[in-house]
Amino acid sequence: MGWLREWRRRRVLARTPLEPAAWEAALAAWPVLAGLNAVERARLRDLAILFLHEKAIEPVEGFALDAAERLRLAALACLPVLYLGLDWYRGWASIIVYPGVFMARHEWTDAAGVVHHVRRPLSGEAWERGPVLLSWDDVEGSAALDGYNVVLHELAHKLDMLNGEPNGLPPLPAGMRVAAWAAAFGAAYEDFCRRVDAGEDTPLDPYASDSPEEFFAVLSEAFFEQPGLLAAEYPAVYAQLAAFYRQDPRTRLAAGPA
Repeated sequence: MGWLREWRRRRVLARTPLEPAAWEAALAAWPVLAGLNAVERARLRDLAILFLHEKAIEPVEGFALDAAERLRLAALACLPVLYLGLDWYRGWASIIVYPGVFMARHEWTDAAGVVHHVRRPLSGEAWERGPVLLSWDDVEGSAALDGYNVVLHELAHKLDMLNGEPNGLPPLPAGMRVAAWAAAFGAAYEDFCRRVDAGEDTPLDPYASDSPEEFFAVLSEAFFEQPGLLAAEYPAVYAQLAAFYRQDPRTRLAAGPA
């Protein structure tokens, strides 16, 4: 039924006008989008329109988002799938937006079988087969090219979850090899954890050492926001991410706005 989905999407695009000024403002809000060429900007615009049609953005706790803010969020959210396509965001339907940091309740069982219940503050969270949760304060804080981008981070988790529980290995596009991915990421993760354990002040967020899935999400942030840094630190990982996302932000950001 893929043809029917594409037909419906074409109808949505034909029936959803978007003022050029509104789209330019959404692009200008995110330096990470600088350097997109005219074709990419048009592709991202269509993806953002469809994203807003297919995903519910649900502010909570009395918070509200206007149309411009929703468009800005959609534009940033669609950057990872610019060349993959919106079907890579299948299996979930909403983004829940808190005004600021929110408290999350988690349950886990230790090796002795004791169940623990914990509450902790979060800026973002992605649920397997569920929504993405975001703090709007942290979304707004993603406007700097400093390697921190909660939207890109949580959506990287969603891509990772496409083949089940996140483990740092999303389904790979045709032409990519799991062995090459595992070799690049495995060696980099081992090296990064060693550096963090040694107390090194790493240029990449030390949270990446928490688990292979966080390593993938944090390095996805760096891939889009600080591509030169990531390429210098872990060139093999950068090459794998460039093949996965089908983009080369290092060239794009160096070129500046199109």
